[in-house]
Amino acid sequence: MIDLKDYEFWFITGSQHLYGREILDKVKEHSKKISKGIAGAVNMPVKIVSMPVLTTADAIINLCNEANSSKKCAGLIFWMHTFSPAKMWISGLKVLKKPILHLHTQFNRDIPWENIDMEFMNLNQSAHGGREFGHIVSRMGICRKVLAGYWQEQDLLDKLSVWIRASCAYQDSHELKIARFGDNMRDVAVTEGDKVEAQIKFGYSVNGYGLGDLVKSMARITEAETDGLVLLYEQQYELSDELQRTGGKRSSLREAAKIELGMRRFLEEGGFKAFTTTFENLYGLPQLPGLAVQRLMADGYGFGAEGDWKTAALVRAMKVMASGLNGGTSFMEDYTYHLEKKNMMVLGAHMLEVCPSIAGSRPSLEIHPLAIGGKADPVRLVFDTKTGNALNASIVDMGNRFRMIVNEVEVVEPPSELKRLPVARAVWVPKPDLSTAAAAWILAGGAHHTGFSQALSSEHLEDFAEMAGIEFLSINGKTLLNDFKKEIRWNDVYYYLRK
Repeated sequence: MIDLKDYEFWFITGSQHLYGREILDKVKEHSKKISKGIAGAVNMPVKIVSMPVLTTADAIINLCNEANSSKKCAGLIFWMHTFSPAKMWISGLKVLKKPILHLHTQFNRDIPWENIDMEFMNLNQSAHGGREFGHIVSRMGICRKVLAGYWQEQDLLDKLSVWIRASCAYQDSHELKIARFGDNMRDVAVTEGDKVEAQIKFGYSVNGYGLGDLVKSMARITEAETDGLVLLYEQQYELSDELQRTGGKRSSLREAAKIELGMRRFLEEGGFKAFTTTFENLYGLPQLPGLAVQRLMADGYGFGAEGDWKTAALVRAMKVMASGLNGGTSFMEDYTYHLEKKNMMVLGAHMLEVCPSIAGSRPSLEIHPLAIGGKADPVRLVFDTKTGNALNASIVDMGNRFRMIVNEVEVVEPPSELKRLPVARAVWVPKPDLSTAAAAWILAGGAHHTGFSQALSSEHLEDFAEMAGIEFLSINGKTLLNDFKKEIRWNDVYYYLRK
């Protein structure tokens, strides 16, 4: 499972020696109180580490180099308590490779109108100290998030937490290894992409393995291990009659357990946190890995079907961002539409591989035929997704850049029970409506595979996209198709000139 407490965020305060020791002692005291307050916020998922007040160029560059070399440090929060001349920040910012957030706040919330004097003014200079720092960061073209407001306000802390979660995912991405069992689905365009450029942009590595490697891992699984996992299935899910101990398909359940155990062992031993499969290459497997994929996703692994490594990486990043939040995250696909006028909806599903973290109730464990893959009937978890706000996200390779597209949706109850559709599924209404959202998605070149989440907001993904330096397009309740077309055209010009 994913534990964000493994990450640290350093709270950095800027000042200068010009103010004297007494003022700097006050700055240090205020800095520690603010960092402690942020660390103690109810929604703070990581450790906040208070660092020494920085007043010289040498101290700044030393700290930035230390941050770069720290595996625990996933980002830096900068606060200018007083005026901190920005030229001394240049060398440090040039070498810094971790995400940064500029917190434009001040220690006191209110101006003491009746008692304010020059001594108070001399100490509390965040208003223009932050502008000096902001200028140099903008001039250097460094991506960062800026939050302005009082540091104890919950809405500001919520936005800070969003950025922190995105930073954790960005750090995880730079340590991520993705295993591809088989290749991309033949002749499909959108699941292809430049793996080298992806590693440059996101940090993760993608490597392919034959199905024989997975089969070898399965061959090492003992009957006792299989028995233990099958018992766990019985405890966690509602088993269909065929999969019960006296059922005619009990052996298929044991095969599914061996696939999960073998796949899990392969991923753990190789240090992989995301993977892909394909139904076009199942040599040596008795059935398509359905249950195994679902349960691995529930444990935090990223997944992409049909060799879709970009979606596998995205789902993993979304899993990291969502760790500890209410709501699940899954691999997903827009499967079919309900086009009744004024009641348009999307049925989202996949052949087998939807994560039970988004289930609205206890999943049932079933076995049914699958007219693809040419193997035995696969075992899978079947459920409906709980209702409420959600989003679908996609990352595509546009040739000269990566593009992230996010569509906000509302999951609704299916109009009737889906008795003859034995897969995990979700029904949603895209924002602002299906016609606009689908047209915008297609104009943007979005994929049919997505990362689906009921835990994240668009802001999480936008922050992540900015850190990675990739394009971000949002389809939401305010989207107008003409404006969306213009945004795509403007972005085309921007990225052409930037290249």
